[in-house]
Amino acid sequence: MELLFAGLGGALLGFIFHFALPGQDTRGAFWAAAWGICSAVVVWEVFIWLGLKSGGGWIWVFALVASGLTVIASIRLTTGRRRAADAELLEALFRGQAA
Repeated sequence: MELLFAGLGGALLGFIFHFALPGQDTRGAFWAAAWGICSAVVVWEVFIWLGLKSGGGWIWVFALVASGLTVIASIRLTTGRRRAADAELLEALFRGQAA
């Protein structure tokens, strides 16, 4: 049950960072939430396997901090790459070359 809550926390962080960081027009609304869920669940499982108890506070801190950092990194990376690809496509279209 705690794994579900960890995933939900990762999704919530993903939604928060999606709207808090610039570039919402370059990604879907669930893109950041999906990264948040995946990273929170993976980190949670790794620390469970390493012996941390799900009732302790450190596992929550690790899972949610890793989820937040993953979401921020994925948003920054994909926003920059999408804007560069869009600019490149626009230049190709202006030159008359369909990409």
